[in-house]
Amino acid sequence: MARIIAPLIALVLGLCVLAGAAGAAVAPFAIQLAQFVTDSTEPLIDIPVERADGPQGPTEFDEDFGEVQVFDVLADGTLEPAATGVAAEVWHQFVRMVGADVAGEVIIQYRAGDAPRSDTLAYVYQDLNPQYWTLAVNLATADDPQLMVATLIHEYAHVFSFDDDDFDRKATSCATLDLFEGCAAPDSYLYAFYDTFWSGYTDAVDVENLDADAAWKFYLAHEDDFVSDYAATNLGEDFAESFMTFVIEDSFDGPGVAAQKLRFFTQYPELVELREHIRDEFGVELGLR
Repeated sequence: MARIIAPLIALVLGLCVLAGAAGAAVAPFAIQLAQFVTDSTEPLIDIPVERADGPQGPTEFDEDFGEVQVFDVLADGTLEPAATGVAAEVWHQFVRMVGADVAGEVIIQYRAGDAPRSDTLAYVYQDLNPQYWTLAVNLATADDPQLMVATLIHEYAHVFSFDDDDFDRKATSCATLDLFEGCAAPDSYLYAFYDTFWSGYTDAVDVENLDADAAWKFYLAHEDDFVSDYAATNLGEDFAESFMTFVIEDSFDGPGVAAQKLRFFTQYPELVELREHIRDEFGVELGLR
C-alpha cells in the first residue's frame, strides 16, 4: 500500500529543486542521506523494462513537462502502479545509483514527463513532511544516457545536501547559515561548502537566488570559480553541479577554485564511496569505459 503523500507546494526551476534554498536539479531542499547503496544490505530491485507508448500510470498536469505519469514510491523502492517503458528505465537508473532502500526511504513520489521543448531536465522538491522528496524527470532526455545519469546525480546531490536532519527549522537565531529549510548544522555538507567557498564573496548573489540575470552577472565576474554557469545560480546549485562534476571527472588537479570545490568532497568518505559506486555502476553510460 502506498504511503500517504501530504499536499505539496513547490516552485520548480531549472534542473532541480523547489525554490527555497537552491533552484534547480532540485526547493525547500532537505535531504535524507540515509544509507548509500554501498552500505545497503538489501538487493537492488530488478525492474523489467519494456518500452511502451503513452502514459502507464495516473497522470497530472506539470508546469514544466505537461502531462506526467505519477507513481507512488513504496518503502522497498518499487513503484505503485508499476512503471513500464522509459519511465521504468529511468527509475531503475536512480535505484541503481542510490539503492532500493535509500530510494524508498527518501523519495515518496516519482513523476515522469516527456517534454522535448522543455529546458528542464529534472527537478526534486520536498514533501510537507520534509523527510520525503518528489523526483520528476523529463524522459525526453533519456536517449542521452550520459546526460540522464549526470542529471540524476545532480538531483540526488540536492536531496542529500538538504537533509532535513541538517537543518533546525525551529531556531530563533542562527550562527551558521539561515535558509528556507532552517538553520544549517555546523557539520552539514552545505554549511561547510558555504563557509569554504561562498562566505568570502562581497558581490555574491543571495545564497537562495533564483534570478538568472543576477546569476549570470555573478558568473561572469568569477568564471574560474564555477564548474558551469548554472552553478552560479545559488549555493545549492553550486553544490549539486560541483558534486556531479566530482563524480564524473577523473582528476581533481588544478589551482583554481573550481578544482578546489571538487577536492572538497574528498574529505567525506561516504561521498567518495558514493562516487566510486556510481562510476563503477554507470561507467558505460558516463563514457568512463
